[in-house]
Amino acid sequence: MQKLHSNQRMSKIVVHNQTVYLCGQVGNSDDDIKAQTLTCLEKIQALLEEVGSDKSKLLSVTVWIKDMADFAAMNEVWDKWFEGVQPPARACGESALARPELLVEMIAIAAE
Repeated sequence: MQKLHSNQRMSKIVVHNQTVYLCGQVGNSDDDIKAQTLTCLEKIQALLEEVGSDKSKLLSVTVWIKDMADFAAMNEVWDKWFEGVQPPARACGESALARPELLVEMIAIAAE
């Protein structure tokens, strides 16, 4: 097992049995839902690349959005980002996030 970018609270990446687990990724507080969604996806991609994986190897993503009114806008960015790649299994729910200005958070699991 390998844990990367760890602090007392969590590790950003955990690799175990050729599976990559990422902590929740959020966007920039000042951005709208589309920009925050893209930032989450780009952060996921960067973390996966760090361990030799990529978005084509995503197995599952859990998406938490602050307000389901943003569901369509989030999906617009999501769908575009996965063009040409089979998307992972996904769950999406509405939730209060760690800070009120955060609109979306994504938790990803991928193959190594």
